[in-house]
Amino acid sequence: MSTEASETPYAGLSPDLVLDALDAVGLRGDGRLIQLNSYENRVFQVFLEDGRVVVTKFYRPQRWSDAQILEEHAFANELAASEIPVAPVLPLSIDTRSPHAERVATIGATLAQLNVEGSGAYRYSVSARCAGRAPELEDSDTLEWLGRFIGRMHAIGATKPFEHRESLSVQSFGIDERDWLLARGCIPPDGEPAWRDITRDALAAAAEAFERGAPPRAIRLHGDCHLGNVLWTHEGPHFVDLDDAVNGPATQDLWMLLSGDRASMSRQLATVLDGYEQFMEFDWRELRLLEALRTLRIIRHSAWIARRWGDPAFPIAFPWFESPKYWDEQTTRLRQQIDAMAQPPLGGL
Repeated sequence: MSTEASETPYAGLSPDLVLDALDAVGLRGDGRLIQLNSYENRVFQVFLEDGRVVVTKFYRPQRWSDAQILEEHAFANELAASEIPVAPVLPLSIDTRSPHAERVATIGATLAQLNVEGSGAYRYSVSARCAGRAPELEDSDTLEWLGRFIGRMHAIGATKPFEHRESLSVQSFGIDERDWLLARGCIPPDGEPAWRDITRDALAAAAEAFERGAPPRAIRLHGDCHLGNVLWTHEGPHFVDLDDAVNGPATQDLWMLLSGDRASMSRQLATVLDGYEQFMEFDWRELRLLEALRTLRIIRHSAWIARRWGDPAFPIAFPWFESPKYWDEQTTRLRQQIDAMAQPPLGGL
């Protein structure tokens, strides 16, 4: 399988380099750090000498531009300034007293770059640590609270669009990803014809859903609002990881909270929207997009794995990816999505 990235971008990123990068911007670790779960970037929880605990993220090379990363940071800090519980990104400046200062440069207010001879450069940011547990989505009060939180976030997101980050569309999240997978021979030959045909039909159905249900304008979104990015405390929810923030329809930040059969999802959605509309008006035509968005995510997820196959972490994490069984399962899932998109949307519109 030919992939876009055969490099090992984090091979030279040792714990010592992580601590050196932080020391160069005046954040001195006490030697303790924990690598957090993240395939796309490398993320560490670091304990500082002054008693604080921060989270530092080292960005995968060639994925986002500097401008896109800084726009994500600005959105997070805009939300935090409006008292929406999102971890703010800390401002960074070089500490000339650090012996590592000459190896680091700042890029904007919140992004820095560590230059390592022989290993390239690592862009990184630092955020406040947010702890918590997974929310209990079977509880209606929790769902309504999440709806209020997302509504508050979208009210800020709707004030202006992203200028540099991606915009969610059938073309960018579906057709382009399908074409990339086919062009690079990622699907086993025996399964490719069925996958290609069902993907064509699924994307046509998704495009029809967008023609009928897309809102007149896209807003700034979290973009990857699944339960792994929601932390819950006694004070309520907060979101982490805005790495996939995009311009798009509000439904993108709602549908991943739903599970079960249609009746269960309808009840859950009604509860979420009860909270959401306390802060942000919802365009109910967008309900036509719910299964279309799920369809795009299925295709995009396969392309994401394929693009990262050269990273040694990915074959270990997804050992079944190159098997015919995986692609047969994707064909079945997309066939089911065509049936789901043919059903009346949740809410009956």
